[in-house]
Amino acid sequence: MPHSQTSAPRVGFRGGRIARGASPWLLPTVATAALSLTRARKSGRWAAVAVPTTALAAGMLWFFRDPEREIAQGRVISPADGVVQSIMPWKDGRTRVAIFMSPLNVHVNRAPLAGTVTSVEHIPGGFVPAFNKESENNERVVWHFDTELGDIEMVQIAGAVARRIVPYVPAGTKVEQGDRIGLIRFGSRVDIYLPEGVEVAVEVGQATTAGVTRIDRD
Repeated sequence: MPHSQTSAPRVGFRGGRIARGASPWLLPTVATAALSLTRARKSGRWAAVAVPTTALAAGMLWFFRDPEREIAQGRVISPADGVVQSIMPWKDGRTRVAIFMSPLNVHVNRAPLAGTVTSVEHIPGGFVPAFNKESENNERVVWHFDTELGDIEMVQIAGAVARRIVPYVPAGTKVEQGDRIGLIRFGSRVDIYLPEGVEVAVEVGQATTAGVTRIDRD
């Protein structure tokens, strides 16, 4: 049955939730906006400051939203909100599906299948835009899951703005399909490698929703 379980606690706010790992960016912004709004009642100078700081705080709340999802049925579901950037056959027979995440997308990534996290490896690198071919060498976190389809590899790639990837769960954790497993601050890219023989159901340019869009075809 569809579910909306989570592997990590989130911070609640009125009207929704924010993603775990957003606090270093969000809290100072909201605090500054609150201070400027309070002082704006007595000072025109603070009133001028209140407008951009409040707008920035509202934007941060939107960027770091973490909505509940009814998890779809299917063998492999999308780990990220975004747009399919490329679909490439790999030398070992696998197929890589790359999903580009813009700053307007939800940045929380989800487990594409149920299974056990066998490894979570952080690899240092650059920070070129995620749509650039050179982003292959960007800062990234490589995940491996032991699933009913065998080993599934997923890679979170940081971009020009997203300079921090926050894994939620360590190696050895059992996850359900659609569980929240990590955050890329401000977006970038997520790659998933489908095993040989698994047919891709999405197309380049297609929008995806984490936990909802099915990636493979029966």
